[in-house]
Amino acid sequence: MPRSHVHSAEAAPDGETLGALLRRYDSAGEAVSCEPLAQGLLNRGYRLATTRGRFFLKHHLDGDRTAIARQHRVTQRLDALGVPVAPPVPDADGRTVAVIGGRCYALHPWIDGQHRAGGELTAPQCWRLGGLLGLVHTCLERVMRARTGDRRPPEEAADPEDTFDVIDELLTLIRGRRDRDTFDELAEHRLVERRALLERHAHRRPEAHAVPVAGWVHGDFHPLNLLYRDTEPAAIVDWDRLGVQPRAEEAVRAAAIFFVRPDGTLELTKVRSYARAYRCTAGAGASEMAAAVHRVWWERLNDFWMLRWRYQRGDRRADPQFPAAAALVVWWTREYDAVRDAFCG
Repeated sequence: MPRSHVHSAEAAPDGETLGALLRRYDSAGEAVSCEPLAQGLLNRGYRLATTRGRFFLKHHLDGDRTAIARQHRVTQRLDALGVPVAPPVPDADGRTVAVIGGRCYALHPWIDGQHRAGGELTAPQCWRLGGLLGLVHTCLERVMRARTGDRRPPEEAADPEDTFDVIDELLTLIRGRRDRDTFDELAEHRLVERRALLERHAHRRPEAHAVPVAGWVHGDFHPLNLLYRDTEPAAIVDWDRLGVQPRAEEAVRAAAIFFVRPDGTLELTKVRSYARAYRCTAGAGASEMAAAVHRVWWERLNDFWMLRWRYQRGDRRADPQFPAAAALVVWWTREYDAVRDAFCG
C-alpha cells in the first residue's frame, strides 16, 4: 500500500506497543518489522510485517473512536457491495479500533498496488474511474441511508471580501521576507493576479440556493487515495473525511486533481469520458454537474490553503502542488465554458 507523498514520517510504534496490539488478534502473528510510510494531517501509516503476513498499520491522530469505527463499518459494507476497499482486520473480539497508550490504531490488510495520475490513464480507464466514483456515491447512499441525522447544509460560497483580506495578509508576509526565492516571487504574482480576477468576477459568486444534490461522499478522492493493481483499481483508501457534501462537487474536485497537467490545464478529453461515466453511474444530471463546476471553480478562485500552509504555518509540504494549482485557476476562468461542457456534455 505505497504512498508517494511520504514526508518526514514519525518513528514506528515501539515493540511494546506492537506486541500489545498484535496480541489482540487471533492470527496476526508477532512483529518482524514496522516501517513508517507517510505522515499526514489525519493519520500516520506503517508497513507492518509479522510472522503471519504483511499489514498496513494506521495511527489515527484525531483519536475519535466513534468516528473511526463508523468509517470501518462503512468500508466493510462497501466491501460487501463490491466496492474496492481495504476494510480493517477485526480483532478476537470483533473490534477494529485498538487504543494503546492513549493512541488509536487500526490494522488493515496490505494491498500491493500503485498510484496512477490521470496522465497515466487510458480513455477506457478514465471511464472506469468516473464509474468507480459514481459507484462509491450510490453505494454510500445505500449503506448510510438510515443516518439522516448526520446530514448538514453545505457551506456557503466564499465571500470575496474575506478573500481580499486573506490576499492582503499573505502579500504582507511574502513582501516582508528577507531572503525571497523564486517560490515567493511566483506566490506574489499569483496573489496579485488572483485579486484582479476576483474583482472582475465577484458578481459570479454562487447563489445560496444553487447547490447540487448532497449525499455521502468519500471526501478526499484523489490519486494518492486510490491504489491500482496493473490497470484496475485495487482499493480506495483513507476514508477519514467521509461525510455529506454535494456529491457532484467531489466528482469535479477529483477530476481537477487527476487530470491537471503540470502547466495548469485540464485534459478535457479525459475529463469528458470520466464525467460521462460518473453521470451514468451516479444518475447525476447536466444541471447538477454544471452547478458543481461553478461552485468548485469559485472555491478554487477563493482558496489559498497551500500558501497559508507555507506562510502562516511554516509547512511547505504543499509547495510542489502550487504552481499547477494556481495556473489552473487562471486557465479555468478563461476556459470556463469548455470546462463546463466537458463535465456536462
